[in-house]
Amino acid sequence: MTKAEPTAGGTGRPEVPAGSREADISLMEQALAQARLAAAGGEVPVGALLVDGKGTVLAAAGNNCVAAADPTGHAEIRVLRAAAARLGNYRLPGTTLYVTLEPCAMCAAAMVMARIDRLVFGATDPRAGGVESVYSIGIDGRLNHRFRVTGGVLAGPCGDLLRDFFRARRR
Repeated sequence: MTKAEPTAGGTGRPEVPAGSREADISLMEQALAQARLAAAGGEVPVGALLVDGKGTVLAAAGNNCVAAADPTGHAEIRVLRAAAARLGNYRLPGTTLYVTLEPCAMCAAAMVMARIDRLVFGATDPRAGGVESVYSIGIDGRLNHRFRVTGGVLAGPCGDLLRDFFRARRR
């Protein structure tokens, strides 16, 4: 398996109860590790992972748009696809998606279709955020499914990784 491929399962459980602040931090650190792998491959450093209700990681991935020449190669989409394939169902109830950057409109809509229960993200995206910053996909009640949102988990390190990546590319 190359580092660009999403991983499925076996990546462990947090040592704390699923859904707790400590678990959110631990799992966001794992998403940050995926983002760093994406950056090392020249991708925008966004990482994601999907966990079940017990905190077991179902899938983890980073962005892969450039290497795959795929505009849908966002970390969130890759994780949803990998977990759905693993579980044999495109609906993923009882799951929580962790992502280092507030999802865009495409990814937020995919989360609605997948029926995730909860989204936890790091940094906000004031230009293209699909959940809170620009749009309210998945939380405003206009679609057929809603999910709970916790934003700002490790926002500093998540935002720093993105700023450092783009600063280096501008040089």
